[in-house]
Amino acid sequence: MVQNKPAFSEELLVERIFVIRGIKVMLDFDLANLYGVETRSLKQQVKRNPDRFPSDFMFQLTKNEWNELITICDKFPEKIRHYPLPPLAFTEHGVSMLSSILRSKQAILVNIAIMRAFTSLRQLIDLNKELVLRIESLEEKYDQKFHLVFKAITELIQQETEPREKIGYKIPGSS
Repeated sequence: MVQNKPAFSEELLVERIFVIRGIKVMLDFDLANLYGVETRSLKQQVKRNPDRFPSDFMFQLTKNEWNELITICDKFPEKIRHYPLPPLAFTEHGVSMLSSILRSKQAILVNIAIMRAFTSLRQLIDLNKELVLRIESLEEKYDQKFHLVFKAITELIQQETEPREKIGYKIPGSS
């Protein structure tokens, strides 16, 4: 069986995933572009199927969130930046649910690619967590060793400041 590949890379998809409210999301206009539909059509389908999109699957950005995102990301088209309503943000589950209301072959291929991109991000985050734990373990290990070194240096410094007994030949009757 020949597998159809979408005309975009996983890296492109990962670039379109944002963390908003501590959640990885994709924005409606990016999804519409990937699915090959107008943003307006995508939003209409979502409005016609409100039961499929609870708040943990999709939410609308606040104006402040949207303005902050525009400030951080300069890659949004000018037309989108000045659109009066902030976009809808779809979580991984929301993106998955979109494939059930957008039933084209392209929507299926895009959805598979997006799910793979979310999975890659999760694996990357897990790898980073493992690295952080290893670094912390090394720091703890070496902090203890350096603590011993610093303690020994401190003891040597303290010994130098204490009065020392004179060394050498002493003449009887002199101090």
